[in-house]
Amino acid sequence: MSSGDKSRMSIRLPSLGKLKVFPENQEPWKKRILDPGSDIILEWNRAFLFSCILALFVDPLFFYLPSVASDGKSSCMATDLNIGIVVTCFRTFADVFYLLNMGIKFRTAYVSPSSRVFGRGELVMDPRLIARRYLRSEFFLDLVATLPLPQIVIWFIMPAIRSSHSDHTNNALVLIVLLQYVPRLYLIFPLSSQIIKATGVVTKTAWAGAAYNLLLYMLASHVLGASWYLLSIERHATCWKSECRKESLPVKCALKYLDCGTLNNDDRMKWVNTTSVFGKCNPENSISFNYGIFGNAVENNVVSSVFIEKYLYCLWWGLQNLSSYGQSLTTSTFVWETAFAILIAILGLVLFAHLIGNMQTYLQSITVRLEEWRLKRRDTEEWMRHRQLPQNLRERVRRFVQYKWLATRGVDEETILRGLPTDLRRDIQRHLCLDLVRRVPFFSQMDDQLLDAICERLVSSLSTQGTCIVREGDPVTEMLFIIRGRLESSTTNGGRTGFFNSITLRPGDFCGEELLAWALLPKSTLNLPSSTRTVKALVEVEAFALRAEDLKFVANQFRRLHSKKLQHTFRYYSHHWRTWAACFIQAAWRRFKKRMLAKSLMTSNTAQVKQNLGVTILASRFAANTRRGAQKIKDVEMLKLQKPEEPDFSVEPDDD
Repeated sequence: MSSGDKSRMSIRLPSLGKLKVFPENQEPWKKRILDPGSDIILEWNRAFLFSCILALFVDPLFFYLPSVASDGKSSCMATDLNIGIVVTCFRTFADVFYLLNMGIKFRTAYVSPSSRVFGRGELVMDPRLIARRYLRSEFFLDLVATLPLPQIVIWFIMPAIRSSHSDHTNNALVLIVLLQYVPRLYLIFPLSSQIIKATGVVTKTAWAGAAYNLLLYMLASHVLGASWYLLSIERHATCWKSECRKESLPVKCALKYLDCGTLNNDDRMKWVNTTSVFGKCNPENSISFNYGIFGNAVENNVVSSVFIEKYLYCLWWGLQNLSSYGQSLTTSTFVWETAFAILIAILGLVLFAHLIGNMQTYLQSITVRLEEWRLKRRDTEEWMRHRQLPQNLRERVRRFVQYKWLATRGVDEETILRGLPTDLRRDIQRHLCLDLVRRVPFFSQMDDQLLDAICERLVSSLSTQGTCIVREGDPVTEMLFIIRGRLESSTTNGGRTGFFNSITLRPGDFCGEELLAWALLPKSTLNLPSSTRTVKALVEVEAFALRAEDLKFVANQFRRLHSKKLQHTFRYYSHHWRTWAACFIQAAWRRFKKRMLAKSLMTSNTAQVKQNLGVTILASRFAANTRRGAQKIKDVEMLKLQKPEEPDFSVEPDDD
């Protein structure tokens, strides 16, 4: 394979999901420049934030490595290497994320400061400029946070000091962890700011946000508990060393005897049989050494317990004193102990206020809609009481407010949709309405473009039981397409005595069809048509409404709405047209029966001309009665129901 072919193959790498790379850059994946606003950078920031918090929890675990080993007669300082191996593995795993983050920053574009006059700004994609900017700004801070300092201290420095037979001051070397803990803790804040800048929030849900703030508070308790344990070990060792320096008879005490590395030393065995160092440092005895706030760790044998016991006890100690601002602490005059207690009080005050404030904000955001609804309902009750509305109207208002809350949960859908771009709003309306609109037989005959135009202008409509949506004779302002519930549609033919027609509208039906004929008229007036029916909700009803101005716009813009086929479909499913057709057929049937009756009478009269006079008289009376009955039928004959307005067929689509 030639080098040119290899080059072309390296260019044809598949794109990875929503990862944004720049078309000008056709380098292999490892050399590509990433968009700081892409989804992969956002997901990486979330993963890196999680790894940072994990690393902050892991680092204080190094403080639990020193411990006190006791065999009853004597004690010594030891290091738990088993825990050290586990903690080192977790710490190394977290360090890998810091190293990867440094590599990603070398390949992430940035916005040129001089281009932020308008819009987002121009991205700088030159790798050299990106590297130069990173080296001058955040590189050294990231490097300090990435270095494996705790591993070096535990596995290299401490064994070297112990092998030189020095005293056990090497516990203080673990405090070097704090020098790296500060930059690692600092990295969380700009990282959280980047996530908030990109998405608006650190977490996707309110409960996750509350848990995140609680986790940070537990992190502070975890650090304080581990520091308290390490300082307790150090104070205990300080007491031993102080008493050891005083002891010279009968066997002189050497500081190396306090380390468990000399357990098999013959001189130490002789010293153990005669020493009083451990008794003078036992807080259960009357001793002069004041442990202060570290006394509980020695008295309760926390310093010599197994890891899980000492960890939970220290975590509880840190959480308890952080929440109480250290009020229960009784300190000695030791300077570092007093400073530690002051730090606990300040941190407790700041972090507890921060925790309560943030958790209250996150938890309130969960119920903010419910609280707004409660306030609105209270204002509505006060308004109804102030206006002295009758009880039946109050119940109807309460029922509507309750039903609207159950249907929308307080979300103003129209406001949300108005703030979106046209194409996105159209797609959302299509997703929400299209399947439901197609359930209406009249709409099922339309093409997709016409349905999109209608869906884009549909608005939701809610009606509670007993609501009168429109009354006969009122102007029709909208067509209503039923999605759920049942409506009663009735008419009296303009209030005519003795005429009443009632039907039930179900999901898939529509009302307000007078508006369609009005909208299809080429020169329709501004006066809206009058309703021929009274429409009332039998149960709670959810529907889509198409307002008069929107229907007029659709009729003017889309001439396919003038199709004869569509008009015939409209007539077939229109209850107004059905009522008119039924009355028309009924009147025609009555006229037919009248003609047949008259013809029958004429035939009967001709056949009976030659009968006797009595029969003739009876026939005449029967005919007279029949005429009077026919006259009565004529008198009560239904007036012709007004024919619905004929839609305009003058404009036809080419395909019809």
